[in-house]
Amino acid sequence: MQSIPIAFTPFNNLADDECQERIRAARAKLGKKAVILCHHYQRADIYQHADLTGDSLKLSKLAAQTDSEYVVFCGVHFMAEVADIMTAPHQIAILPDLAAGCSMADMANLAKVERCWRELGEVLDVENEVTPVTYINSAADLKAFCGEHGGIVCTSSNAGTIAKWAFERRPKVLFFPDQHLGRWTGYQMGFPMDEMVVWDPDLELGGLTVEQIRKARILLWKGHCSVHQMFQKSHIDAFRAKYPDGLVIAHPECNFEVCAASDYVGSTEHIVKTIKEAPAGTRWLVGTELNLVDRLAKEVLPQNKIVQFMATTICMCSTMQRIDPQHLAWTLENLVDGKVVNQIKVPEHEAKLARLALDRMLAIS
Repeated sequence: MQSIPIAFTPFNNLADDECQERIRAARAKLGKKAVILCHHYQRADIYQHADLTGDSLKLSKLAAQTDSEYVVFCGVHFMAEVADIMTAPHQIAILPDLAAGCSMADMANLAKVERCWRELGEVLDVENEVTPVTYINSAADLKAFCGEHGGIVCTSSNAGTIAKWAFERRPKVLFFPDQHLGRWTGYQMGFPMDEMVVWDPDLELGGLTVEQIRKARILLWKGHCSVHQMFQKSHIDAFRAKYPDGLVIAHPECNFEVCAASDYVGSTEHIVKTIKEAPAGTRWLVGTELNLVDRLAKEVLPQNKIVQFMATTICMCSTMQRIDPQHLAWTLENLVDGKVVNQIKVPEHEAKLARLALDRMLAIS
């Protein structure tokens, strides 16, 4: 079955309630032929339909264990790419709205990474001195680049383990696209700040001197998550002043000052697990996406745990929000009619190299 263009326009004017009914009806008709994956950051009116929930890698691994023909990923583009790479050939990965991207992933593209690699090669024996490490929040062609050049993929959960693996093989790491996860990982490993330098892809030699490049152990790509940059140390200071016994947990995509001031730092899965397993009556300030925080706050309220969002302004992943009831209803109803819309298919040569980098990660973490 091939993905073909089908007009979405008629669904634009459907009320949310009607969409919810049509989603439930379509799911009932599809049965086990389709599995719906929902990332932790997904909006509540979509999350309620999830068969499987979790972070991006966990969802792709779980989808690969199903027999479902259709893998409907309610997340963003790079997540659906990973699902396509990791699932069986007969399984079809679908993203309900192709506009659901990731601004951080877009900050590193293949052309800029390849130019960086060439420029590093003017200063270093790059193939023997530098291991490229890409955060899973990146396009498939960057994962393929890492596969081709002896590199690897990491997640926010296993970045430390992956970095250790990388440094056992070569003395330097090129880490993209999120500088904050890379910096926090390096700091946890004991690297001084002057050995972790930011590579600006829009400047010659990344805006660095030859001496800085030679001295650096970690070259951090100038990229970030716009959601996690909303959180500031001042938010933590205000919370601690009001609640001295309160606890702070942040995602490592937050800036260094926020991570350093937090009691716990970890992935979305780590945040959920830590708070759910915490003693009753504890109060938490959480630095990650609002949908996850709101959902978690409701889940732990019966244990008298108070969970607060760190920022003082509303802070959601805007591209994740694009997966709405209208797009999900449209996607599922077309599947009922035997039509695949918005299939995500990674080219075979890219998928093979990207899978190599992913397999290296899975083998050691």
